[in-house]
Amino acid sequence: MLPPTGGRNLEIQSHYRYYYHVRRLASLLLGVLSALAPMAAATPASAAQAPKVLRVVAAEDFWGSLAAQLGGRMVRVTSIVTDPNADPHEYESNPADARLFAAADLVIVNGAGYDTWAGKLLAAQPRPGRRVLDVASLLHVPHGANPHLWYDPPDVAAVVNAISADYSAMVPTERAYFVTRHSAVESALAGYRSELAALRARYAGTPVGSTESIFVYLARDLGLRLVTPPAFMDAVSEGVDPPIDTLVTVQHQIDSHQLAVLIYNTQTVTPLTDGLVAAARARHIPVVPVSETMVPPTTTFQRWMVGELDRLGAALARARVR
Repeated sequence: MLPPTGGRNLEIQSHYRYYYHVRRLASLLLGVLSALAPMAAATPASAAQAPKVLRVVAAEDFWGSLAAQLGGRMVRVTSIVTDPNADPHEYESNPADARLFAAADLVIVNGAGYDTWAGKLLAAQPRPGRRVLDVASLLHVPHGANPHLWYDPPDVAAVVNAISADYSAMVPTERAYFVTRHSAVESALAGYRSELAALRARYAGTPVGSTESIFVYLARDLGLRLVTPPAFMDAVSEGVDPPIDTLVTVQHQIDSHQLAVLIYNTQTVTPLTDGLVAAARARHIPVVPVSETMVPPTTTFQRWMVGELDRLGAALARARVR
């Protein structure tokens, strides 16, 4: 409250009015600042603390499927080779692929000569801080060796662990989340591993054939006896004519029913493989199709693999070997 007015107190009144208005203005400003403080604190802090979503590019969709499941909400995964009707060995990259590789935080390639186009893109566009998971290098598989590593269950387990480790290293504040995702993927793979164990226990030692090398790792894991000459399978996989003596051997194995089943790769089809498939069917040898990329492309790695194992088990169950 201001003091009473009076001629002799004009100077005192002036001081009181000044301090009164200053205190009132300060009170108003304090109220405004108090109201704005929570908003100012919340918005910048939440933006600064938002975890980074990792941009992941997988050269092939089978590795991309696992990467997406392991990363959950913390990753955005793009797989490049996804067409089940094309031969992945013949894939040619394009400018869109180059842009994806250039912007990626993590690139996953199969290696071993399977996706040389991916290596060229990486070499042409070096980027500090970008991680590259070369599956073949991780597994110590040399260039030119059998590249169908996703058909080897122990290799799949190693890749799952490596992807999880990369995620935790790249976003250490989310390590607990990535551990949870890893556990969820391990649970999701349980059916796939149970199917492997059941086939191994029932059919280990059974002789089988394959039109190419895609089935080598899985046959070994299941304990199946893959009798097709390796030189034949490697030649078909590489798109060259197999040695004539190996072709004679394969045809004799089919004609004399030395195979319980014949595995053939639906994405590496030639007149030669078509002829072998027709010959096997003519002699009532079950034929089991397998693919290099996921079928359908929208499925998950484990569902795709369980479907193929189911078909293999059904074929082995009705097989007859002389």
